[in-house]
Amino acid sequence: MSTATAIQNTATNTLTDFLPLGGTDYVEFYVGNAKQAAHYYKSAFGFQSVAYAGPETGVTDKVSYVIRQNKLTFVLTTALRTGNEIADHVYRHGDGVKVLALKVEDAADAWAQTTKRGAKSYMQPETFKDEHGEIVLSGIHTYGDTVHIFVERKNYKGLFMPGFVEWKSKFNPASTGLQYVDHCVGNVGWNQMNPWVKFYEDVMGFRNILSFDDKDISTEYSALMSKVMSNGNGYVKFPINEPAEGKKKSQVEEYLEFYNGEGVQHVALATNNIIETVTELQSRGVEFLKVPASYYEDVLDRVGQIDEDLKPLSELGILIDRDDEGYLLQIFSKPLQDRPTLFFEFIQRKGAKSFGKGNFKALFEALEREQEARGNL
Repeated sequence: MSTATAIQNTATNTLTDFLPLGGTDYVEFYVGNAKQAAHYYKSAFGFQSVAYAGPETGVTDKVSYVIRQNKLTFVLTTALRTGNEIADHVYRHGDGVKVLALKVEDAADAWAQTTKRGAKSYMQPETFKDEHGEIVLSGIHTYGDTVHIFVERKNYKGLFMPGFVEWKSKFNPASTGLQYVDHCVGNVGWNQMNPWVKFYEDVMGFRNILSFDDKDISTEYSALMSKVMSNGNGYVKFPINEPAEGKKKSQVEEYLEFYNGEGVQHVALATNNIIETVTELQSRGVEFLKVPASYYEDVLDRVGQIDEDLKPLSELGILIDRDDEGYLLQIFSKPLQDRPTLFFEFIQRKGAKSFGKGNFKALFEALEREQEARGNL
């Protein structure tokens, strides 16, 4: 297999795309305590309160808090009782991503197009109305317990969607500069990457735009393989990882063990100034993976000239990589919960369309140091 090779002419004509997507509408997390999680993401990440649903709004079995920063919307949901999908999800996985919601013009058609191509239905098209208009939702299953919800909101003018009320708060921390979801990475089991690649190709019309094998993403001890799936217009990208044979347990294996199955490994959040964003995140207590100082000794020899001063990048631990179209700056948080599962990437693209292949070895070694400290390597 030709590794790290861009597949030519991958962007499908959006006029003929059977599943045109407008990007990520929201990411919903099932968590053990949504009230506290919402406060964390507000205080640490700079999100603002948007909307709420719970017993006070007629929802008897769960609560959901909606928070937003620029074009980035998170929904944090907790079950109020046991013996239901939300409670079971948290018991099995800990806090994690349940829904990757995608913007569509026609949610009924999106459901019809994907289910007739083999997707398992999660939610048949349903219309929700209030005084602000109507929203149509539908959904399909994907890897593990993760689902895609198709959101049609062209006829809705409210804050989020029917069933939610405005959530006002006197605690409104400043933004950290996060803009939108750049991509979401899924971890799947042994020999499951290619079947899920085929799922996204056949069911959703995505294309495999980049491939990495265990020679690209490996260290002395562990390895993984990854393929990057993109929709026709490039607004939605889903890299899919699977473990590869190594001397010790890889980060993907550790994730699968502690998450008890397949799921979203990390969400990459875009920023227009990564130095300012990471400086602010660190000051608010967000912890990041660190690479050795030696990484920066020859990084400019590898990536060439960049606009930024290397000193603050090295002090913050921000990684640099370049492709044919430009360069990117990226950094990865430590897991955001006690289980070594979900984490976040923060990325600033200066023309680059790739995913930091040149940083894989340094990143993996940083992850392995964390795994070793946990006794899981």
